[in-house]
Amino acid sequence: MSAIKNMYPERSSIYRAWSTWEKISFRFAFIFFILLVVPIQFSWYKKLFEDFSFYGLLANVSGFRPEFIEISSESGKWGIDSYATWAIAAIISAIGTAIWTWLASGRQRLSYNQLYYWLRVLVRYRIGLGLIAFGFIKFYPMQMPFPSIANLHTDLGDYAPFKLYWQSVGVSVWYQIFLGFLEIGAGILMFFRATTAIGAIINAGVLYNIAHANFAYDGAVHVYSSYFVLLSLFLLILYIPDLYRLFIKKEAITPQYYRIKLDSRTKRRGYYLAKALFILVFVFVYGAYRYDFHYYQGRLKEPVIPGFSKAVGHYTVSQFILNGDTLTYSPYDSVRWHDAVFERYSTLVYKVNKKQPIDLRNGTPHKTDLFKDYEFTGRAGGRVYLYYEIDSLENAIYVVNKGRKFNENFEKENKKENEVNLKKLYQTAIRDSIGILKWKYERPSTEQIVLSGQDVSFDSIKVVLDRIPEQPLLGKGWFSENKKYTYVQ
Repeated sequence: MSAIKNMYPERSSIYRAWSTWEKISFRFAFIFFILLVVPIQFSWYKKLFEDFSFYGLLANVSGFRPEFIEISSESGKWGIDSYATWAIAAIISAIGTAIWTWLASGRQRLSYNQLYYWLRVLVRYRIGLGLIAFGFIKFYPMQMPFPSIANLHTDLGDYAPFKLYWQSVGVSVWYQIFLGFLEIGAGILMFFRATTAIGAIINAGVLYNIAHANFAYDGAVHVYSSYFVLLSLFLLILYIPDLYRLFIKKEAITPQYYRIKLDSRTKRRGYYLAKALFILVFVFVYGAYRYDFHYYQGRLKEPVIPGFSKAVGHYTVSQFILNGDTLTYSPYDSVRWHDAVFERYSTLVYKVNKKQPIDLRNGTPHKTDLFKDYEFTGRAGGRVYLYYEIDSLENAIYVVNKGRKFNENFEKENKKENEVNLKKLYQTAIRDSIGILKWKYERPSTEQIVLSGQDVSFDSIKVVLDRIPEQPLLGKGWFSENKKYTYVQ
């Protein structure tokens, strides 16, 4: 130690000997954060190589979430039990610390500064990657899309708390974009030692806000967001003594922290080249991939295949005929449609007084419109969401209930395609297994649509829909009816 002090007298505190409790604390932290930062689950690697691509590699590395166990209970999804993975990591770390301490007893080593340095590097880059990936889905506003027409006509009490919160953010498009910009910027700060402290403070504050909002609204993203709060607080530990002296004791400080020594031009060039390449790939290349996937390939939470031309709107059911009998409107009717909505994409929504399963997931971006579920997750109200494909030659549409549970093999075979050919599947046995219906349509005018055919109970129905003139209070949203994707059917 004296030799080190003589070589670096102005930085001798950096190389000071660690106390026993500091070593024990570090050993625990080292094992704990390695378990949370480095993928050790076989399922992660299996997913990575099942459908390997460069984008998939970047997305899986950036979006890694440690998950040793999943408790299937209410608390396991929204409450304290959802942190079970952290508890398991803490138990393993405690055992590992005891073994490490026993093995290291009586030995004097000066490697803790280096281990601490590299652990901080690993944590810094994990935060940076996660925050940048988290930010892009907001910067390209698709994590919380603008509310659909059917969503805007949903009663407030029919929303699950998380969906109400997400819809509120979805309305504020530029706020969501700003959040994405902030998260991307804060993530980039993690790649540089000089900006680590300010970046960790920003990340801890922003992600804490997201975590407690998800606790309040049952958003199920509280674990992942508080994960970054935990990592950020770990990074801030190093700076607390100097921050205390500067802001509390009002003392002048000269921060001095351990760093590796690049004692040759080759090492320095390699270091800067590696960092530049890392930032290029995970910020610019990954950002370009995200843009392409969202806006050119249609991998959004919302469908992108266009529906009927100039049919977007809210419709009243002026006539409903069941097996030849005209049913009069009743708010308690579980068969007659109460109203209907045609979205700008190929989704038809109708409401009946009948219990429908409530999907409590956040909605996942898919390549295939049929499997995109964000529009009906987190809401009740008896609305049925139908995906439809138009056959203009026969004046027919083929429809499927999007809210039903699809066969696992059917999903696996079709999720890689841009769209599912319902007309072709209608001629096979799959028709009955997933409930494909064929309805005739007429358009006497641009304000009226008439549908006729058989429902899932094989009853004959005829529905006359008249558009209700409305002036949306929120405008047409981020994407109007005329918004065109480069995505081609």
